Amino acid sequence: CMVRLPGCDGGGETTVLAHYRLAGYCGVGCKTTDLLGAWSCASCHDIIDGRVKTDLTKHEARLAHAEGILRTIAELEREGLI
Repeated sequence: CMVRLPGCDGGGETTVLAHYRLAGYCGVGCKTTDLLGAWSCASCHDIIDGRVKTDLTKHEARLAHAEGILRTIAELEREGLI
């Protein structure tokens, strides 16, 4: 998991691509490009999508998600995939 929120299970088999909700680039039934997604474990993804409540502010969760996207992009580049 590249998001790393409290309770993160590290990913593995629960890893999914968590798309960042960015005004003007997504909407109802429309996700952003995969380049605006972070490899996220199920626990972090639940927090990002608001399915699980924590003591984190919405801003803190969004910042962790955005940093996760940057880590994901860096790893994709390291692997020669982008």
